[in-house]
Amino acid sequence: MAIRVLIVDDSAFMRNALGKMLASDPGIAVVGTARDGVEALEKVVSLKPDLVTMDIEMPRMDGIEALRRIMATAPLPVIMVSSLTVEGAKATLEALEIGAVDFLSKNLADLSVNILQVREVLLEKVKQIGRRRMPLTARPARLPRAQPKPAAESSQEYRKERRLAIVAIGTSTGGPKALQDVIPKLPKEFPVPILIVQHMPPAFTGPFADRMNELSRVTVKEAEEGEPVKAGVVLVAPGRGHLSVRRGRVGECVVSIDENRPDLIYRPSTDVMMASVADVYPGRALGVILTGMGNDGEKGMKAIKATGGRTIAQNEETCVVYGMSRVVIEGSLADKVVPLSEVAGEIINAV
Repeated sequence: MAIRVLIVDDSAFMRNALGKMLASDPGIAVVGTARDGVEALEKVVSLKPDLVTMDIEMPRMDGIEALRRIMATAPLPVIMVSSLTVEGAKATLEALEIGAVDFLSKNLADLSVNILQVREVLLEKVKQIGRRRMPLTARPARLPRAQPKPAAESSQEYRKERRLAIVAIGTSTGGPKALQDVIPKLPKEFPVPILIVQHMPPAFTGPFADRMNELSRVTVKEAEEGEPVKAGVVLVAPGRGHLSVRRGRVGECVVSIDENRPDLIYRPSTDVMMASVADVYPGRALGVILTGMGNDGEKGMKAIKATGGRTIAQNEETCVVYGMSRVVIEGSLADKVVPLSEVAGEIINAV
């Protein structure tokens, strides 16, 4: 059965471009279009699509308000179509918190120059998300800041001798929401550094790290070249390049950002980050793969396991897209396979 898609955008050009790209796949049926949020709400009810692509900036009712109402009344998968500006990034992150499952970068230059690449990404997102048909629930527009745990659960329980010295997390589609269910649960005194690769454009990773920092007790920030990794600090790989770790001059571990590597499909790359972690922390790294499209992280998790580290993968039932986890699990690279709600607890127990 074809995936039924409703396209919502105030630009006739974008509606036409997205419509042609989606209609080119026999597994997708464009059941309608809407010019603003008001029309979108009406057509969600009348057409009952399986998935909606939603522009953010529209007259009468913008995409954020339309998404909020959809998630409150008849939740279904929504992919936001966003500009590559900082403002667009903030609006997209708000949409992901409300309930959108993913986003597509709205870059007119790409549409005219790299139309085939944009089409491939769009079709893959729609098919992967549409096939899952996961039950969705409305989410609050703003998640509450994590509250400190009682004093009885102090950092003393983390002072014991431990084997693991760093946590490396990789994720893609569905990752922003998944990470909000993991990182804010970690205690302020978390005893090791955490590195995160979330597939995002360059303008998005900084605002994403800032938002995660607001929600969490650990410190979360976008990683910088030469920055030392520290216990209790979560470093998010910048979207402009590939994050890796290396030994510094005085023996400390520092971050490197490589903006080259055109041979790599995913930017930033989970494989690059995890391979470096396995090399610098042999036998002392914990690799974690969450929801996401593609196979980024398969080689990295293999490297961590080969050097004696430990690995965790999110289970199929709780993934928005069962891609990155699937290749890890089917390749027997996961020591533990757990639902998203248990990932934070497994990380805490491991270190």
